[in-house]
Amino acid sequence: MRCFVMAILLLLAPSLALAQTCPVPLANARKLVLVTPDTITSTTATLRRFTRTSAGAAWRADAEPVTATIGRGGTAWSHAFRSYALAGEPVKIDGDKRVPAGIYPIGRSFGFGPSRLKGYLRIEEGMTCVDDPSSPAYNTITSRAQVGWKVGGENMWRVPEYRRGLVIDYPTNRTAKAGSCIFIHVRKPGAPGTSGCVSLPEPEVERLQQFASGGAVLAVVPRAALGRFGGCLPD
Repeated sequence: MRCFVMAILLLLAPSLALAQTCPVPLANARKLVLVTPDTITSTTATLRRFTRTSAGAAWRADAEPVTATIGRGGTAWSHAFRSYALAGEPVKIDGDKRVPAGIYPIGRSFGFGPSRLKGYLRIEEGMTCVDDPSSPAYNTITSRAQVGWKVGGENMWRVPEYRRGLVIDYPTNRTAKAGSCIFIHVRKPGAPGTSGCVSLPEPEVERLQQFASGGAVLAVVPRAALGRFGGCLPD
């Protein structure tokens, strides 16, 4: 029996080692949304969904690729993933109109209408996402009743593209003004890019809401940088 157990452990060792060396949000994930711009300056990207049976198992495509619109400034490495940036590649700061490259948990689904999705956040009048780094509420969804009207923020109930979306649990840094209010949301018709989010046609956002229910991870990584994650991401 001991020999059998040792044999199983030897077979599992490569997968376990890979899971331990991948970034924390990805290491134990079973669902992945991979957004891949062709270059650091691209304003569109290929979005693919993947699933796997266990940590360290191979990722398998879950759907056909779709085209997403991303930041009209392109892509910049998030503060939390700045160690992956090569010389000359930008790091995300507020107002740069760039989508933050890195790997993050996908949080709650949200929208204007009702939903039975677990943890769903219904956007109501007065709800705002604070993008003012001088505020302790920076990078959180709150209400104007709580923070007042002088604090900078996106008044979400007034943004048609937020009629359906998902919150990205983005690990920002208020002191560094490292970016805030990162979402996947409905694409604005004719828009050349977003202010730093990922946008899709509404039916695709709805499909992602269903896919991410129960937990998923978003990876935004320029195509040339996929190899920097040591095989943790699909090609």
